[in-house]
Amino acid sequence: EVHLVESGGGLVQAGGSLRLSCAASGFTSDDYAIGWFRQAPGKEREGVSSIRNRDARTVYRASIRDRFTISSDNTKNTVYLQMNGLKPEDTAVYYCAAVQLTPPGDAGLFSIEYDYWGQGTQVTVSS
Repeated sequence: EVHLVESGGGLVQAGGSLRLSCAASGFTSDDYAIGWFRQAPGKEREGVSSIRNRDARTVYRASIRDRFTISSDNTKNTVYLQMNGLKPEDTAVYYCAAVQLTPPGDAGLFSIEYDYWGQGTQVTVSS
């Protein structure tokens, strides 16, 4: 069973930065993808970014492409989401999600592509 734990959320002023972490465990192979999603109050969950472990291929939501960076540290089994230039509209609960892939499988920014979810971490950006 894959287990995910997010951390790093908090309250930040507009223009500030946060780095979210997703510590993952339980994968049965090195072929997997991890995605970051967010859900604001009253809105649907949306995909933010994803990374495929075997080749570090990344995908970004267009609205955050120039401000957020996803990366991974395989020695720590952790995926990061560096968020710069935060805006009030980035306020949401951020979740990481994972899926074990079967080559040449892939996963992008749709919730249905992922099988495992963390508990979420709150990000609040004040204006």
